[in-house]
Amino acid sequence: MKRLVMFFPALFVIVWSTGFIGSVYAMPYAEPFVFLVLRFSLAIVLLLLLVVTANAPWPKPKIAAHSMIVGALIHGVYLGGIFFAVRYGLPAGIAALIAGMQPILTALMAAAFLGEAINRRQWIGLVLGLVGVALVIVPKLGGNDVYSALTLIPAAMAAMGIAVGTIWQKKFGGSTDLRTGSILQYCGALILVAPLAIGLESWQIEWTGELIFALIWLSVVLSIGAIFMLMFMIREGAVSKVASLMYLTPGVTAVMAFILFGETLSLVQLCGLVLAGIGVAAAVRSKRV
Repeated sequence: MKRLVMFFPALFVIVWSTGFIGSVYAMPYAEPFVFLVLRFSLAIVLLLLLVVTANAPWPKPKIAAHSMIVGALIHGVYLGGIFFAVRYGLPAGIAALIAGMQPILTALMAAAFLGEAINRRQWIGLVLGLVGVALVIVPKLGGNDVYSALTLIPAAMAAMGIAVGTIWQKKFGGSTDLRTGSILQYCGALILVAPLAIGLESWQIEWTGELIFALIWLSVVLSIGAIFMLMFMIREGAVSKVASLMYLTPGVTAVMAFILFGETLSLVQLCGLVLAGIGVAAAVRSKRV
């Protein structure tokens, strides 16, 4: 198991990046909050089967409430913002880049609320990563209607949601069993997105192969596999270092989006991706997460 853990950061970045690609496949055929209701419900059913089979322990009510708050933030606010932005035209690569603001937000909150010491090299790495993300985003602003408040604000809210959720998980949910804790997280997310789906959306779903594949992939590989890795790394490592891994997802997503959808980046934007990668290397170099 220890040998597998050392590969968690790299594997997490690759798997997490596919979430943005999955949103592109799903959004033409289902509205964002309706799709998330389906995704969270399927994840809960699968996790319940796992919990019953393994007789996993449930947390006490207070800890359970914290898990639901984390879920509302990391899954509800984060995924809701990303899926809404993509639904209304924001390219997957740009959605990933805006979400890439999360590491600097998380580092600032980790220092303020968790007392995590962040050394000079890590700060330099975080700032380099942020500058790299900015280089990719700024050339796109103002040149297309999809880069508007309707798409950019939800994407920015997504970055804030996962940053706050990461801090909350580290501070209050570290001892929770990953299996039962994840169920409670998705219950918290459902409480947030279900009213939005019921009140704002039509529930018209086109059951295509792309939608079914995206639903299964995102529910099983992302909502269970990637989230287990994320919660484990948050519990075992410094939050600021775990969060800095998010700087790598824009680059990986951009490559995937280029191959699958033909999304392109300019030379300046490619330089930004490289700079973001250098920033991550500086931020996580001192020890493994």
